[in-house]
Amino acid sequence: MVKKKILKRIGYCLGGIVGLFVLAALVVVINHKIHLSREDALVKPMGQMVSVGGHKMSIYTEGQGNTTLVFLAGGGTASPILDFKSLYSRLSDKYKIAVPERIGYGYSDVADVPRDLDTVLEEDRQALLLAGLKPPYVLVPHSITGLESVYWAQKYPKEVSAIVGIDVGTVNAYFDPTGPKIADFITKIKILAFAERMGITRFIPSMVESEAAITSGDLTDHEKDVYRAIFYRRTNTPPMVEEIVDLMDNAHKVDALPAPQLPVLFFISNGDGIGLGYTKEQWQGFQISYLSKIANSKYVLMDDYGHYLQDFAPDALAQKIKEFIPAN
Repeated sequence: MVKKKILKRIGYCLGGIVGLFVLAALVVVINHKIHLSREDALVKPMGQMVSVGGHKMSIYTEGQGNTTLVFLAGGGTASPILDFKSLYSRLSDKYKIAVPERIGYGYSDVADVPRDLDTVLEEDRQALLLAGLKPPYVLVPHSITGLESVYWAQKYPKEVSAIVGIDVGTVNAYFDPTGPKIADFITKIKILAFAERMGITRFIPSMVESEAAITSGDLTDHEKDVYRAIFYRRTNTPPMVEEIVDLMDNAHKVDALPAPQLPVLFFISNGDGIGLGYTKEQWQGFQISYLSKIANSKYVLMDDYGHYLQDFAPDALAQKIKEFIPAN
């Protein structure tokens, strides 16, 4: 009899604990949806919306000149348009600026679409053409889109006149045996993605407040509010996660072709904020080693700054870009 009572009490306790978890989850989700509704007015597209493959893609343009700089955001960057703003605002007096936002990013749709390199590249090419921007382009990739920019130049050499890489991941970085285990990294990203879809991250404001576009750069208070609103909609979306899943296959695709021979400039950080566990020397060495395959290449070491150089040192980057890519 006593044993039954004890088991009954344990059952009640466990049921109560489960009930509390369910209630807490409901509170979190409802809070998230209320905030999303309130933030709707903040997330009106800043540029054009074009239809690519049956989905809406956002592409932002500004500036003047005959040379088009195409900014390609790093993996997981919630708002490419605002993330690059501090840099391109210093360049738009001399160049035409374009910021295509991939599926799952910024104002673009979130959709279940393949994230292999060929699909992503064709989407960006089509978005640029629909926005009235014809090649050749100067590609300005950040981080993971170093692969796309190199592949673009490999596959369509007449469309790319130069590459200006901002702390890009090169194929040798992804193949290095001392690097992170991609499977473990994917697991962590998927856990974060679930937490973000639920709205749990709203209770950890330090996550969005630590974004480089907010801590540094030139965003106005209103633009920071917009960035925050986008962050809670576009962090670790399914297409972003799929990019990481496809990362190694995409790297092998790039590695199978010769390094493109065109003017290339790399800005290389101290490696802080990448999250891949490399030392500064390793991270810088990957990019410098890859450039040794390209005759007309240069690099600028930026030891005082972390991965998001476009936010941390926009003046220095803008000046070097103007020297490297003469405006016409």
